[in-house]
Amino acid sequence: MLTSYFADMHIHIGRDMNGNPVKITGAKSLTLTNILKESSRNKGIDMIGVIDSQSPAVQQEIKQLIEANEAYQLDDGGIRFENVTLLPGSEIEVYDENCKGPIHVLCYFPTLEKIEQFSEWLTTKMKNITLSSQRYYGTAKELQYKVKELEGIFIPAHVFTPFKSLYGRGVEASLNEVFDPDLIDGIELGLSSDTRMADQIKELHNYTFITNSDAHSLPKIAREYQEINMKEPSFKEFNWALHEVNDRKIRQNFGMNPQLGKYHTTVCDNCLELLPSQTLKCNKCGSVKIIKGVLDRILELKNINERLRERPPYLYQVPLEYLPSLGKKTFEKLINQFDTEMNVLHFATFDQLSEVIPEKLANSIIQMREGKLAIKAGGGGKYGSVSPS
Repeated sequence: MLTSYFADMHIHIGRDMNGNPVKITGAKSLTLTNILKESSRNKGIDMIGVIDSQSPAVQQEIKQLIEANEAYQLDDGGIRFENVTLLPGSEIEVYDENCKGPIHVLCYFPTLEKIEQFSEWLTTKMKNITLSSQRYYGTAKELQYKVKELEGIFIPAHVFTPFKSLYGRGVEASLNEVFDPDLIDGIELGLSSDTRMADQIKELHNYTFITNSDAHSLPKIAREYQEINMKEPSFKEFNWALHEVNDRKIRQNFGMNPQLGKYHTTVCDNCLELLPSQTLKCNKCGSVKIIKGVLDRILELKNINERLRERPPYLYQVPLEYLPSLGKKTFEKLINQFDTEMNVLHFATFDQLSEVIPEKLANSIIQMREGKLAIKAGGGGKYGSVSPS
């Protein structure tokens, strides 16, 4: 049984209206191949989900890797590339007659063939399946039924963010208003919440929590992830871990401190002034555009004080890119010395780090690991920030 397994399950590929990869200025394009190389070689994770795999262009890239013998499909689902397993998936925007607002969901499939069948079905339900998070025209339950028909996994995404999420805007108080609760395989917490916060909602105690990065660039891969008990990194084993079958389970969740998320606190959308949760008008600039923070929304929904199920530890981490004094060249030095960002974040000692980088920066990494960095909370679409204590 593997016990040191990291999974990062929510990656976007930037694409234009024709489905072509978008070049990010000064960076590598966020293509499928670059994502797999970054995950395998630099990040040190064993499984990654790409939620633009419904796009024919992404599927073609997968086929090209398989034809070139650079990737192959696993018997238990998933596609292996070097040291990482790809789970092909799709992020979809649901907004049916039962929704109060749009909701994003994640759908993962065991094989290339299943995601191709899903894409064929989606062409009758979407205007442009080549783009990320496209509006789906149909009911949420109909989507759930189709995912299960194709042996897939269904997970509501970043469930507390103020926009386009289950509790942020999609329902009044309960997921039962929109979804069939028996066809949900897990709950993605999002950057602005953690296990302790989410467990204040009783109906969520039925589900495994996953922590994902929701990355839109290569450096942001593995901001959040989970360590999982499984025999090998495959679709079947991951699905079993979500449902805690035969000792498969998530051992630890690794996530940013929720205060670093973009929507943790309630703020004015115009001037980002920190505001009480029930504020209707900003007392600083007078704007009535208020973005309710995840913390305040969860307190509105709170309906239980006790935990009804045992949860794995939730360990805070701050990605290296959040340290103000750690630039690209320093990052490359660390990767060259310690192989992966995971080794730098969790295992390299102060003395080992000091051999590669200045002692002050090495100390900041150790403080970050121990949760001793001072944090300024984020809100209104602006990430929080850290500074040495």
